[in-house]
Amino acid sequence: MSAQAVRETISTAQVPSSALRRWTGEVPILVIGAGLMAVCLALLASHGVNPGIGGIIANAQIFFMFVVVLICWDAARQLYRHRPDSPIAHLKARYTEARFKRTVAAGLPMLGVAIVLLPYFSKMKSAIPLFNDYTWDRAFIEWDRAIFFGNDAWQVLQPVLGYPIVTAFLALLYQLWFLLLYPGIMFFAFARIDSNVRRQFFLTYVLSWTLIGGAMATWLASVGPCFVGPMLGNPTFDDQMAYLNAANQQVPIMVLPVQEMLLEWYGKAENGLGSGITAMPSMHCAIAFLYWIAMRRVSHRLGVFFGVFFAITWISSVHLAYHYAVDGMISLLAVAAIWKASQHIIAAWDRWLESRDQTLRTNTVPAE
Repeated sequence: MSAQAVRETISTAQVPSSALRRWTGEVPILVIGAGLMAVCLALLASHGVNPGIGGIIANAQIFFMFVVVLICWDAARQLYRHRPDSPIAHLKARYTEARFKRTVAAGLPMLGVAIVLLPYFSKMKSAIPLFNDYTWDRAFIEWDRAIFFGNDAWQVLQPVLGYPIVTAFLALLYQLWFLLLYPGIMFFAFARIDSNVRRQFFLTYVLSWTLIGGAMATWLASVGPCFVGPMLGNPTFDDQMAYLNAANQQVPIMVLPVQEMLLEWYGKAENGLGSGITAMPSMHCAIAFLYWIAMRRVSHRLGVFFGVFFAITWISSVHLAYHYAVDGMISLLAVAAIWKASQHIIAAWDRWLESRDQTLRTNTVPAE
């Protein structure tokens, strides 16, 4: 057999499917994610916390809800576009075709990462008081005042944003950040986008939740403007909370019930999905910034949209008393550093795979 024939045989028989090739390229994300989850579990166990699987089940249920919604939307769009004689046959053909199955199979590992790992990182957030006291708020208040010429950041924004209807609108947008964790994750898991962007996004996502939302949040333990009064007895932001509560009497401010719920959970030592109080760094800002730097490599228009969304999220986090301005600033710098590190990790893995494949080809193809 000629060398060319052997190469063709190798190409046909040994090159894995597109899904398997993608899974192989995502191994660093799975390994790093599993390692970080093991660290989270060990740290929680050392303080007598048993996370269980309740958070995973709850997270999976939320993802399933969005899967159903997106399938219904896609089905309606398909039927409207094609107007088939047999809607059921048309949809059956669409959702059973080989290409669709390959797309779904290829995206399952990254969806699994989001479903399994996030609840454990959320447990770490709620466990911050077990590892460190909330002692940084005074420092961050002073940092903000140093930046804004002796003023608190919300006071600088208030002349522009201090209208109940504006506050209510920003509160709505701030709550919509939740969509980044579910439909947004499914987009990056299943959309046909550049593999490097997808992998860099997911590795940055995993590292951000652990390093920013876990390690940094524990080290720089703080509660934020809306909680310094009831939790720390600090009256600095009483006027801001008075405005928000007064605005709520005119137009519902959606974040206020959430803040009350978080405070109640803190008092009961709840540690479920989405619980926990921490201000620095801001994960709202961190994830919104991650979407901006990733989406701008997918589409210019999406990049502009998510750039605006990030800016609104940062401003809203201050106006709605969740965060100090420096919380978002530190998040931005940390995500940028992790994004760059993720690029190097993915590139190193790809070089190793290429070297391995080259060695395999060299050892397999005989000399003519």
